Amino acid sequence: MKDRTTLLTQFIDAAGWQTASRTTVAGDASNRRYDRLTKPGGDTAILMDAPPDKGEDVRPFVRIATFLRSQGLSAPAVLSQDGIHGFLLLEDLGDDLFARVLQRDPALELPLYQAATDVLVSLHRAQPTELAPALATYDADMMTPLAALAFDWYQAGAKGAVSVENKSQFSAAFHAALSPLDAAEPVLIQRDYHAENLLWLPDRDGTARVGLLDFQDAMAGHPAYDLVSILQDARRDAPAEIEAQMMARYTAATTQDPTDFARAYALLGLQRNLRILGVFARLCIRDGKAHYVDLIPRVWSHIQTNLKHPNAAPLADLLTGLPAPDVETLNRIKSQCAKQP
Repeated sequence: MKDRTTLLTQFIDAAGWQTASRTTVAGDASNRRYDRLTKPGGDTAILMDAPPDKGEDVRPFVRIATFLRSQGLSAPAVLSQDGIHGFLLLEDLGDDLFARVLQRDPALELPLYQAATDVLVSLHRAQPTELAPALATYDADMMTPLAALAFDWYQAGAKGAVSVENKSQFSAAFHAALSPLDAAEPVLIQRDYHAENLLWLPDRDGTARVGLLDFQDAMAGHPAYDLVSILQDARRDAPAEIEAQMMARYTAATTQDPTDFARAYALLGLQRNLRILGVFARLCIRDGKAHYVDLIPRVWSHIQTNLKHPNAAPLADLLTGLPAPDVETLNRIKSQCAKQP
């Protein structure tokens, strides 16, 4: 059997990039790795290395990218692919992630969030049923156990054990709260729609000015999900006034009732941030990625914000078993880094 380095070299050569130099662009919370290939003449492309033996599959990325591009959105073009071994060669959309652009030029905050919101308005007019095979549904049955990861990993890491009764009571109540949202007309949700997965492409027009990344886990879900994803970002603070303006911008451009949308937004924001709370603790305890623990206070703040909504507030008493992320709690989780398989 050929080793992965040999397979990678053969893929690059077959794609016609054998003369290109290679530099690492990024890794992420998954097992994927991204490199930039640069030919002697200056042409560039992005190499995605997604090992199937580590649970990665590039085929959903190709399928979703094709769909997004068919809607006039700026997902990277797929230049070459090897779905069996997990390699893709992609159009290089550059390095101007929203997070980096906003750090350089904070004055662009409003126009960038407006552009990201308009992408969702445009995308949500398309029926995800056009995708083949159909997208899996991100419904209450799936969302509830993902929110309960906050107990499985964060509570366990902070307190040394999971309160099974606490988790069970929360899960039953949260499923009941989420279930009415399943009646909404589903849209394609990218699920990781945030400032470090969006690229600013000002030379393009309209919604194409937003480059899209990391959408291979897309599902069919509620229209509020991706909006709460970018406005309640785990990695940067979006001002409260920006959040309110973008919610109003989205509902004004769609048929969403603002009151119903705000209710769904709070519940989905609670679900998403509880899931992230658990995932970040797991990335430390299981995977040895301690830096994700440093992001937990912001995630916790989003949870508290969502619990202020009248429809989410009754769940607050069921979350008292999750300790606030003070220094002692975070250090306790970090002390367990990479110690659990």
